[in-house]
Amino acid sequence: MTNEATINKLIEMHMTPMADAFRNQLNDTTMKEVPFEDRFGMMVDIEYTTRKSNRLKKLIKDAGMEQPDASIAGIDYQSGRKLNKSLITRLARGEYITEYRNIFITGATGSGKTYMACAFGMEACKQYYTVRYVRLPDMLLELQAAREEGNFPSILKKYTKPTLLIIDEWLLMKLSESEARNLFELIHKRRKRSSTIFCSQFEEKDWYSQICNGENTLADAIMDRISYDSYKINIEYIDKTKDRSMREVYGLDPSQAQ
Repeated sequence: MTNEATINKLIEMHMTPMADAFRNQLNDTTMKEVPFEDRFGMMVDIEYTTRKSNRLKKLIKDAGMEQPDASIAGIDYQSGRKLNKSLITRLARGEYITEYRNIFITGATGSGKTYMACAFGMEACKQYYTVRYVRLPDMLLELQAAREEGNFPSILKKYTKPTLLIIDEWLLMKLSESEARNLFELIHKRRKRSSTIFCSQFEEKDWYSQICNGENTLADAIMDRISYDSYKINIEYIDKTKDRSMREVYGLDPSQAQ
């Protein structure tokens, strides 16, 4: 078999990086002094690294993160917020995902909830978990439309399948009974199989009243399935008189705004 035929077969098998590495070795006279095993290992390393990189890019793209530039390293601990750095660092390692546990991130508008959730999401992607970000209002509309159109199971799977689901604007508005029913189906199917990050302006104690005014058994059913195995991060400002939105902290440099 000729070298060109080998290269063509590698490309046909979707191993183009390895084919390129092989071609480069053929053109590099110094490679003749390198043992075959080492040369082969170099080509495999290039193929492996490229595939891992492409997989990570796809995971990040499919996640649809609101803030794909978010990172754990970029979390601001000097902004006057009460943040448990040791807990955040520990959660970033992803143990909560292997334990099928959830994270509650609560705080006022502009406190940095979405950024933190997306930072956790990015870390999960780097560990090659499937992630999806969604706003609760958008998801509820999609689930209700799917139920009316008769394809509820397939749309529900879109949100039950990811290993980590990030639900932003959690219970921002009160849920109707039909919305709560659809949400219950989602929560029930994800429990003990995957992890969910909930971002809310309301503290957990106020969530009941947001679900059918707390007067429906669905409120108990939903809360029972998420409350007892979740880590809690409540973002508070140390001095509320100096409350500064994290949108301002992470926003555009004023000198570049004009």
